[in-house]
Amino acid sequence: MDVTDASARSDSVLDAVGTAVIADREFLETVLLGIMAQGHVLLEDVPGTGKTLTARSFAAALGLSFSRVQFTPDLLPADVTGTHVFNEQDREFEFNEGPIFANVVLADEINRAPPKTQAALLEAMEERQVTVDGDTHELPKPFFVIATQNPVEQEGTFPLPEAQVDRFVVKTSLGYPDEEGEVELLRRRGDRHSQSPSAGRVLDDGEVEELQSVPETVRVEEDLLSYMAAVARETREDRRVEVGVSPRGTQRLFEASRARAAMVGREFVTPDDVKRVAYPVLSHRVVLTPDAKVNNVNKDDVVEAVLDSVPVPTVE
Repeated sequence: MDVTDASARSDSVLDAVGTAVIADREFLETVLLGIMAQGHVLLEDVPGTGKTLTARSFAAALGLSFSRVQFTPDLLPADVTGTHVFNEQDREFEFNEGPIFANVVLADEINRAPPKTQAALLEAMEERQVTVDGDTHELPKPFFVIATQNPVEQEGTFPLPEAQVDRFVVKTSLGYPDEEGEVELLRRRGDRHSQSPSAGRVLDDGEVEELQSVPETVRVEEDLLSYMAAVARETREDRRVEVGVSPRGTQRLFEASRARAAMVGREFVTPDDVKRVAYPVLSHRVVLTPDAKVNNVNKDDVVEAVLDSVPVPTVE
């Protein structure tokens, strides 16, 4: 599969998901961007906007196995990863796989679980494996997590640890649909007999991994590498920022920029690709100072200031 094929496949997936989810095309592109970059996606919004439907629709369109974990305050790590159960017949312990063993794992309302359970996902998200009672188990390929969370100021939520937030390639939100979109939502509901809409399958077996491999072929000029590094480093110099973008975040900016170029059918990355992915890739990695939080500073404003201050290279 080349970049032209990847772009066509991406458009087909987005079209299929768009038949089920009322959302801006840019939002759906951001979710697919995270998947193509072989990473994980964090969706934050108020309940009822379609976060769960988005995850389920992408799994259906990509033709992948899907598992949903409802995170609650009493959820234990073993409820996610699995546990060993004694088999009376064979007189030995057997490993029972948890819901994490799927291609697409929806971690629903992830910030309603305590930090100990949230941490159970760290190894799975970074290493694509889980360790239970000293035994390591490989997760299916491809594997990615689409996590949803409610805004942290809502009652009964636990802020995600910074180490876990850093594992998500992109963070985005749906927002409320406009009036036309909400009317279309009602119209679609009236035309079907089931409450939950669904997206049709678009990709065949093995095509998701092919799609994820295409960005690896996208060319990035040396000047753009320096530009990405400068953008990440500048976030650490902003006086409103307590902790800037980590080196892992710099790499994710690189990977997402290549995925963006592949999505639009281009064999090379441009500065516009970097700017397009900078907000969903970098904003959630920035930790604001207490003064900035009191003054209601928006993390996107920090990224915008950084992009305005760093000279943009000319790519021929």
